[in-house]
Amino acid sequence: MASAKSWSLALVLLCISLSYLVNAAGDNNGSIGASFIFGDSLVDAGNNNYLQTLSKANIPPNGIDFKASGGNPTGRYTNGRTIGDIIGEELGVPNYAVPYLAPNSTGKAILYGVNYASGGGGIMNATGRIFVNRLGLDIQIDFFNNTRKQFDQLLGPSKAKDYITRRSIFSVTIGANDFLNNYLLPVLSIATRISESPDAFIDDMINNLRNQLTRLYQLDARKFVLGNVGPIGCVPYQKTINQLNENECVDLANKLATQYNVRLKDLQTELTGKLPGATFVYANVYDLVMELITNYEKYGFTTASKACCGNGGQFAGIIPCGPTSSMCQDRDKHVFWDPYHPSEAANLIIARQLLYGSTRYISPVNLKQLRSL
Repeated sequence: MASAKSWSLALVLLCISLSYLVNAAGDNNGSIGASFIFGDSLVDAGNNNYLQTLSKANIPPNGIDFKASGGNPTGRYTNGRTIGDIIGEELGVPNYAVPYLAPNSTGKAILYGVNYASGGGGIMNATGRIFVNRLGLDIQIDFFNNTRKQFDQLLGPSKAKDYITRRSIFSVTIGANDFLNNYLLPVLSIATRISESPDAFIDDMINNLRNQLTRLYQLDARKFVLGNVGPIGCVPYQKTINQLNENECVDLANKLATQYNVRLKDLQTELTGKLPGATFVYANVYDLVMELITNYEKYGFTTASKACCGNGGQFAGIIPCGPTSSMCQDRDKHVFWDPYHPSEAANLIIARQLLYGSTRYISPVNLKQLRSL
């Protein structure tokens, strides 16, 4: 009997040793590291819950399909997971990147990553002022600077630098608000549009972003994912207020997004040449979302025009999603959850293309390949 127990104990110890070796090998490959998420409401995981702001999503039925919260709202602007959540899961990160402003964004929790994104935030500091409070990209990077110091304390300077440079991914999903809630904002932006041409405004955006990305590089970021601006002229809000037909989009908004995206691609090339050791991956969200909108039936959706949760007009696109909103039952059949944001079903398709797709949507490498670099 004693020998059987000894054999069992030896077997358990062998399994533990093998498990440790496998995990250690995975760590050395950089298969598990931190995910640092910067951006706007498309990827906000709850930072705005802690701000006095008009842009909030911590009210039902937001999050109704978010399993981790039991269907309760978390501050995500969708019915389930964001693109950032899904990508983290698929890359094997065991926990969602914690919102920077959340009380639990301390200690070892930050080793899996931190989310700095904020609904209403933009590249320009003036963007989103209509919401009163929001975190622009400059402030988000200030916050990462604090996190960077915490990593030194947790791991020691040498290991922290290696963890940040080799094993961590920095995703930046921002720019839409700079048009929707700044340059194109009714009434408030008229003076800006009179004094500044679209080209000049986009110049300002790119110059700001260049400085912001360079600052992240100086804080040891090396693996970057740059999401371009999607077809903002096709969201239910824009279709509703402009009284468009189902298959129409607002030309000016989409034209500005396209102009900016060309410049962002140029910036990717420029920074790749200027910042040694950095990899800048361009995520072509515009074409990816436009494909979903144009060929929605092919992907199992019944509408790419109407918000699942919202009120007002033909496409339920005026009043944001909240407790008094109308809500569809077939949430996975709608490309848009609310007047602005994709549903979890759409986020899943977008995320998987960015993870595993071809250079049509993600270049020069996809996110799975970026993780292993």
